[in-house]
This record gives sequence, C-alpha cells and structure tokens, in this order.
Amino acid sequence: MARKNDLDAILRKLRALRDEPDAARQQAELRRVLAGKNSHAVATAAELVGELSLDALIPDLVAAFARFLEKPEKSDKGCRAKTEIAEALHQLDHDDAEVYLAGIRHVQMEPVWGGSADTAAPLRAACARGLVRMQYRDLMVELGDLLADPEVPARVDAARAVAYSGREDGAPLLRLRVLAGDEDDQVIAECLGAMLAVAPNSSLAFVAKLLDASERPLREMAALALGSARVSEAFPILRDWHARCEDAELRRSALLAIAMLRSDSAFGFLLGLIAEAPGPTARDAIAALGMYQHDDALRERVTQAAARDDADLREALEDAFPS
Repeated sequence: MARKNDLDAILRKLRALRDEPDAARQQAELRRVLAGKNSHAVATAAELVGELSLDALIPDLVAAFARFLEKPEKSDKGCRAKTEIAEALHQLDHDDAEVYLAGIRHVQMEPVWGGSADTAAPLRAACARGLVRMQYRDLMVELGDLLADPEVPARVDAARAVAYSGREDGAPLLRLRVLAGDEDDQVIAECLGAMLAVAPNSSLAFVAKLLDASERPLREMAALALGSARVSEAFPILRDWHARCEDAELRRSALLAIAMLRSDSAFGFLLGLIAEAPGPTARDAIAALGMYQHDDALRERVTQAAARDDADLREALEDAFPS
C-alpha cells in the first residue's frame, strides 16, 4: 500500500499545481516528476504541461518519452505516459517529427488474459495528429500504414487524421481501405466521411455507387456519409435512392441522411413528404427532422405540414418534437 499511497500523494500534489501562483515553482515540480520513473505520475504531469501550455518543458517531455521507450512493457504499462506526452507535445505545437515518428510506429504487446494485447494504438493515433499538425512531408505514407494497422481504433483514428489534414491526396488511401473492406464498420464509416471531407468532388460518385452495394451496412454508411458531407450535390442522389429503395429501414436512413444535409431543398422535400406522402413515409420524414427539435422555426413548419386528419401523424409529431 505504501507505493499506492505515495502515488496518490504525488497525484494530489500535481493537481494542486494547476493553481500554483509561483510559475518557477510550478515548472520545477513538473520537471521533477517528468524526470521520474512512475509512468502514472509522468502521464498526469504531461497532461498538465499541455493544459497549461508550458513550452519551456518541451525538452523534459521529449526526454521522458525516450526513456519510456526503453523496456516499455515494464516502464510504461498501458502506454499511458507516452500517449499523454505525445498529446502534450501536439498541444504545444512541437514540430520535431522524431517523437511522433517513433510513436506512430510503436507497438507495445502486453500480457492479458488468454494472450497479449497491443496497448499502443492510442499513442499511434496521438502521434498521427502531431504529424498532421506539423504537415510532415511524408504524412500520407505514415497514415497509409496506420490505415492498415491491426488495431481497429488505430485505423479509425487514421481516417480521422486524413480528414484533419484536409489533404486531397489522402482520398486514394481512404478509397483503397473501403474497397479492401474492414472487419469493423466504424472504420469504413470514418473513411467515407473523411473521403468526402478532403475530396468531395472526386469522391461523390464513388460513395454514391455504394448506395447500391450488396452489403446492407455499406449502403447505410454511404447514405449517412453523404448526409454528413452537407454538399448540395448529395441531395438529388439521396432523394433518388430513397425513391428506388424497397427496404423500409434503408428508406428511413435515406430520409435521415437528407435531413442531415440541412439545406433548403432537403427540408422542402421532407416537408412535402409530411404533407402529402402516405402515413409511414410521412412519419419517417417527421422522425428524420426530429434531430432539430430545438429549432422553433422548423418545428412550426413541420407542424403546419402535418396538419391533416391523421392521429398517427400527430403522435409522430409529438414524439419527434415534444412540447
């Protein structure tokens, strides 16, 4: 218990440093902890350094990162210290790629029940963000490798990093990941969203084609990605897909995606369905617009469109736009 009590005392002391008025004393204490061996304490100290924007401690963060790369399974179990250091360096706009490259390539297998697990996926993601921010020259090479990472969270964060970069040359990597498929739907969903974010013009037709894919989840993900993109060209694509779609659940996904566009044409289409379409379709359109239940002006437009003698429609309206 002595070690745990010692750690608890260190963490309490670190938390108190947030309000330390003496900047020199604050930095000296953080520097002392960063030089220590306790990875939990170092992780907390690194988080605080980033939060307080203490640029003077960047060399201490870099030194600690290198130290925890030595016998990492013992020195930094769970990889939390290195991850928090990378996050702090990113927050501090550190522009030396050496740390980020070491981190994005780091794999840390640790024993778990029944085998071993890689604990470094969050570190690889944090370092990807650092490389994006500093516009590393071979960024897409590193992100391409990360898109093929064995760990799902790393692949998800790789797609997000491409979107964060805003670079159109990342679109082919995302397209390849989608075409290759993935065991986890979130990876594909993130890739589709990122693709439309960095290269909407060249990616629109590719994503639209997936609306007719044989795999049902892929069709739904493509629809929601088009809706999230909020590009005007997506509206006729989704409208036409809704018209030819026979599956009731996918038709609801189409209406939800159309609502996500937040455009006048999209809202006008949905309001028209509420006013004139058969009951099930009208109710689905109301439900789709329910995401904007706090928009009083839209609520009024939906209420007016639903003003017909239909008890089920009134119930759907109350569910989507509770009074």
